[in-house]
Amino acid sequence: MSEVTILAFALVAFIGIATPGPTVLLALTNGSRHGVRRATSGMIGAVLSDFVLIGAVALGLGALLAASEFWFTVVKWLGAAYLAFLGIMLLRSRGTLDIATDRESDGGAATTRAIFLKSFLVAVTNPKGYLFFSAFLPQFIEPALPQASQYAVLATVFASIDFVVMFGYALIGSQAVRFLKRSGAIWLDRVCGGALLALAGSLAFYRRAAN
Repeated sequence: MSEVTILAFALVAFIGIATPGPTVLLALTNGSRHGVRRATSGMIGAVLSDFVLIGAVALGLGALLAASEFWFTVVKWLGAAYLAFLGIMLLRSRGTLDIATDRESDGGAATTRAIFLKSFLVAVTNPKGYLFFSAFLPQFIEPALPQASQYAVLATVFASIDFVVMFGYALIGSQAVRFLKRSGAIWLDRVCGGALLALAGSLAFYRRAAN
């Protein structure tokens, strides 16, 4: 692949990733609730999901979801339900400030495995991700060249940008919570929880494009 193609892909990918979505919102809340170090496990989960999604698209799963109303609906409702669950949990939380204060004394209640799985599942159960990559990636693939290596390059570039952006969001969350009073920290959870519920609602009403 040419450097121009990779740079063009990276620019478009950055714009898409930086726009707040489920994984970056989780990075923000994980940073505020658990600190950047623990939030890193969630970023790794999201990055792994990038490779899973792009690999699935390369193998044709994106085309399957685009063609099958049944499987699209199954994945869509799984993703919407999980996002709604996470949003409700944030709306019911007692505030990131108390949790952040208790980081060292809670015995590691929020395990890195749980944070990892949360971010991973949010991404892999979102059918919009598969459809997005199915429509987006072929624009940068040269049909005359081996496609596997091209998909691998694009996946690596996308995952790298995704990690950097999520790290930035987690850092913002970890720093913001230090300056918030308890009521402000609670409202941070409320805003992120509401945003996740809104994303769940938009996913629930999302329709597969007609062929």
